[in-house]
Amino acid sequence: MLGAELQHLSDVNGHDLQWNGDPAVWRGRAPILFPVIGLLEGGCYRLDGVSYAMPKHGFARHSTFELVAHEDYAATLRLKASEATRQIYPFEFQLDIRFALIDATLSVEATIGNEGEVSMPASFGFHPALRWPLPFGQPRAAHAVHFAQNEPEPIRRIDTNGFLLPEPHPTPVSGNTLILRDDLFIDDALIFDRLESRRVSYGASSGPLLEVEFADFPTLGVWTKPGAGFVCIEPWQGFSDPVGFAGDIRDKPGMMQIAPHASKQLAMNITLAG
Repeated sequence: MLGAELQHLSDVNGHDLQWNGDPAVWRGRAPILFPVIGLLEGGCYRLDGVSYAMPKHGFARHSTFELVAHEDYAATLRLKASEATRQIYPFEFQLDIRFALIDATLSVEATIGNEGEVSMPASFGFHPALRWPLPFGQPRAAHAVHFAQNEPEPIRRIDTNGFLLPEPHPTPVSGNTLILRDDLFIDDALIFDRLESRRVSYGASSGPLLEVEFADFPTLGVWTKPGAGFVCIEPWQGFSDPVGFAGDIRDKPGMMQIAPHASKQLAMNITLAG
């Protein structure tokens, strides 16, 4: 399966909860971001004095995963290091994405394994695009993201080239509520890197909500293209290069370091509530 990308998410009545990937707007639906998130200065990263080209958000979303396990309610897809990946990411990795549907909750768990003999730097992110508005009869203007706790800390933004700006920006969250408006996204994603919450609910002031839980992630991106019919609620471990970053990828802020023959698990749950 290309990219291990979730293609459809709907309720028991057939209401589509996920963006349809319209290529005239944005062809993504729920891409997997690995082994980097966002953009790299010059399209390259540096490792032990060598530069490696890497596309935006890494290569996993453009790679073919193998189905390695499946049940009536669950499936696991796998991507392993290959000659092609070693040319741009010289590590012996194994990336498993497990989808499980239990009652009204979709669980997506990533297991990133380092099968090599050296420490492996990596970032990882989920990027689900949820319908905005949701298909329950309320207008776009009625939709908001509610954080589990108040979020008064400043957020981060990216510059016009896609790189992380150094200065913090005032949060658009009032208490624990982010009222969604298209103008919030003129300068791309809202990046919450000082989060207290590890759970948000998304939806209109009345009607069912989608709860997104991301206990393993320190950062959350919220993004859309202004006017588009989706909003992405994106748990991240990592982000774009900071403006002017020229160091080794091991020193890049937000990177995980996975020890030899160790693994890292990161999970996201999406629950239809109400």
